[in-house]
Amino acid sequence: MNDTKAFSRGQRWLRALAGEPIGAAPIWHADAPLGDEPARFIAVVPDPANRFPRARDNVVGLEQGWRLAQTVRAVIEADAHAPRRRPIVVIVDVKSQAYGYREEMLGIHLACAAAVDAYASARLAGHPVVALIVGPAMSGAFLAHGYQANRILALDAPGIMVHAMGKEAAARVTRRCVEALDALGETITPMSYSLTGFAKLGLLDRLIEEVDADAPTQEQIARVHRALADAASSARADAADLSRHRLDSDAARTTRAASIEVRRRLALQWDAV
Repeated sequence: MNDTKAFSRGQRWLRALAGEPIGAAPIWHADAPLGDEPARFIAVVPDPANRFPRARDNVVGLEQGWRLAQTVRAVIEADAHAPRRRPIVVIVDVKSQAYGYREEMLGIHLACAAAVDAYASARLAGHPVVALIVGPAMSGAFLAHGYQANRILALDAPGIMVHAMGKEAAARVTRRCVEALDALGETITPMSYSLTGFAKLGLLDRLIEEVDADAPTQEQIARVHRALADAASSARADAADLSRHRLDSDAARTTRAASIEVRRRLALQWDAV
């Protein structure tokens, strides 16, 4: 592939895995085989002509949130009476939520919530939802586009990270330099910007190594495709609810013990009412 400058990673990987996209920016989707069954692939892509200046990069803003919800719910409706619901592959390359004064006034929280609800509804309706992180998966953008997946996979490549905010912003908030923030991530797992740190939280199902995220070979694309198919098959055989898969792993029991205990106590109080 020779389009490393022309397209974002999300665009390149959607094309590589599913062919030519349907729809215009900022949301691309394509229907293509995944293993031995059809699937829908979805990506948030840059939109230089977007009427909201903050939403012209590969970010999740007002239009992105509502259009993600529309694209996912179209699959739910189309497969409502199908004996087997098709997988949804979420290609994640999102730098942030597109947040500003106009976005706040027009309800970006509602747009992002609509996307979250659509992905959760698809999962609960029996669609295996698999997220593939090929670029940054940051902040509310990842919550809206990827975090509701049954399975989360990521390429082990430079430029890929999962976090609530960028390093520079986090350094300003915590009044540290970036180097000190990185050092802190070595001892406090949720502060880490590395994918291995994210994996220790029990949230990453597979880290796919030795893949060029910007210019993958056909063999690398085929390997990622097989990994996605395996993840969809695993998700289909598992419960649609996320709690057991994300909280029962050895990694989660170690690094999220406090969160698990809080959930247990909340459940006791809720059931006591």
